[in-house]
Amino acid sequence: MEKRLYKSSTDKMLAGVCGGVAEYFAVDSTLVRLGYAALVICGGTGLLLYIICAIVIPTKPQEY
Repeated sequence: MEKRLYKSSTDKMLAGVCGGVAEYFAVDSTLVRLGYAALVICGGTGLLLYIICAIVIPTKPQEY
């Protein structure tokens, strides 16, 4: 099966971007959230990146 990037529907705080990125790279979602927070503090690029990802990355389809 092809590996795809989706927003997480279970591990989410705002839009599920960090949870989805963490699932894709098989790392803890806390590390991804800390990375985004560091980018926000170091110039604000993390906020812009998060907003773009929340718009562009599709939501994972429901599995029955």
